[in-house]
Amino acid sequence: MNEVKYRLVNPALAPRRTKLEMPGWAGKPDPRRDGSHEHAWHCMPFTEGAQYGIEIFYPYRNELRVTKKDGQFVFDGDFGPPPDDELQWPPFRSFGEDFYTYQLLLDLKVGPDWAVRTEPHPRFYTDPTDTVPIAVPALLRTEWWPMISFVVFKAPPEGRTHIFRPGEPMLQILILPVTADFKLVAMNEEEAAEREMRGRRIHASRPTLAADTTWTSSTDTVFDGTYRHLLRAAKARQD
Repeated sequence: MNEVKYRLVNPALAPRRTKLEMPGWAGKPDPRRDGSHEHAWHCMPFTEGAQYGIEIFYPYRNELRVTKKDGQFVFDGDFGPPPDDELQWPPFRSFGEDFYTYQLLLDLKVGPDWAVRTEPHPRFYTDPTDTVPIAVPALLRTEWWPMISFVVFKAPPEGRTHIFRPGEPMLQILILPVTADFKLVAMNEEEAAEREMRGRRIHASRPTLAADTTWTSSTDTVFDGTYRHLLRAAKARQD
């Protein structure tokens, strides 16, 4: 098991492996059955992807609203006087015209073959209000970089608002290989034929594979459980 060690700078909330919040940003705990409303957690690729990283929480007691008015940032939040050891105060500031930054109160240490990458929290993709902060992807090699770094967020469009609420996740961090050591190569004819044949077999077996896992939501969206069934089988084979 690989360890990711963390160091907090006061004030901060401890990070955790990203969890699906139900009820919450991942939807309601409605069962997968005919007539239920569809939610993000009903999709296994999304569920696995959303729980792949580490979620970082907004640590302050007061809500912050970030807007742009006449092209200028407005940071609406009462942070009070700066703490004695605070590196930057207030902790948010503009970063050019189209971005703003937050002083991350967290140090994550990974091994020499790994790096940490910031990205939007999964709730960004399920939020209907467009108020979730949008963290910009950035890769840090923290095995030799112990600095308390800042995170960059994309600015909201004019008239829109990003909202940071106490204890609410504001971004996600992934742990990735330090270099993307791969190259794209077209399949040869034999490999392509094998993949095509496998796909046809799965398609032909779909009525059987999805027999007890297919359902139709309240919006007449059909959920086919074939992938979920095969995923369970693949996990069982690994155990």
